[in-house]
Amino acid sequence: MVMMMLKGNEATAYAAKIAKVQVIPAYPITPSTLFPEKVSELIANGEMKAEFIPVESEHSALSAAIGAAATGARTMTATASQGLALMHEVLFIASGMRLPIVMAIGNRALSAPVNIWAEQQDTIAQRDSGWLQFYAENNQEALDLTLIAFRVAEDERVLLPAMMGMDAFVLTHTMEPVDVPDDKLVEKFLGPPKPKYPILDPTKPATFGAFVFPEHYMEFRYSQFVAMEHSKKVIDEAFNEFKELFGREYKKVTGFMNEDAEILLVTMGSMTGTAREAVRKLREKGEKVGLIKLTVFRPFPKEELIEITKNAKIIAVVDRNISVGFAGAIFTELAASYNNIKEKPKILDFILGLGGRDIRLEDYYEIYNKAKESLNKEVKEINWINVDEEAVYEVEGPL
Repeated sequence: MVMMMLKGNEATAYAAKIAKVQVIPAYPITPSTLFPEKVSELIANGEMKAEFIPVESEHSALSAAIGAAATGARTMTATASQGLALMHEVLFIASGMRLPIVMAIGNRALSAPVNIWAEQQDTIAQRDSGWLQFYAENNQEALDLTLIAFRVAEDERVLLPAMMGMDAFVLTHTMEPVDVPDDKLVEKFLGPPKPKYPILDPTKPATFGAFVFPEHYMEFRYSQFVAMEHSKKVIDEAFNEFKELFGREYKKVTGFMNEDAEILLVTMGSMTGTAREAVRKLREKGEKVGLIKLTVFRPFPKEELIEITKNAKIIAVVDRNISVGFAGAIFTELAASYNNIKEKPKILDFILGLGGRDIRLEDYYEIYNKAKESLNKEVKEINWINVDEEAVYEVEGPL
């Protein structure tokens, strides 16, 4: 293992290198451009043996990745925001063909207006496409979760593509010390790049992604559903194996100072570090508050979330995304998870940090105070934090 100072994009590039990825089609887009840049540099320097394919668009990048993966090659790409949106059509094809492609996403806001900063809306908007979704808190997690994504995606019980999200600039362009594992240890974890599924082979003609009539289509979709359900167990196995080999522990859902907490914050991605510090400081003041961190969003870890949050009085979900017309994605899915449970905490949603707006300790204090206030009186279910409401009122009037 070697300790290196790496940006988040570079960490995922090194993950591709030590995972012995064979084909990397990519198209540059801020804030993910550093990934193809670093990969092409590693290949040019002879440090990495892979085929790098520069293409004309993100749609083409994933299309080429599908072609490569269909031949059995270990395949990876990267994109962000509008690039991921341009891939929307092809995301379903990759999943429907059950191809274990891994994609690093620099989570960035979607336009309009044009914004290149951090927000998780891009991957959240693709949550129904049949891809596994992991989210990194820091650059070490970006590298580790990329490796874990390959391990899970390539498992015969799963065979689904996977996204690994890391917040734009907060991680993609910030340098942090990253422990880069030894290639041989990674090969022990992943196994060699060897397909475990039918592949395109001119000596054995077969049809892939063919036209299917209604009497068969539902079975294909059901098989994806079953595979995603199977992935829950496979993810746990991969996390356990990773800890044994590399010493770093991962869980779908992780608690912090949560055992006796009356109010629990729920976060995902880089915002978690600030939340953890806010919880520490509030605990010093005697407040019964804790933190729950999501590392996996697809499959949604509803069983683990219910188990770890069921004894709280208030769950304050912090969403760096918004489904315009209702609420944030984590809130809606957590609320739905509690649907058939009679005794449950009150669940509130807090929207913040969109378009890269700073997420501060003060924001978490405000969230905690609003959540605590709800113990004794009704408060709004959906709350926007650190937003200039007056600027909107001038145009559309107050709610």
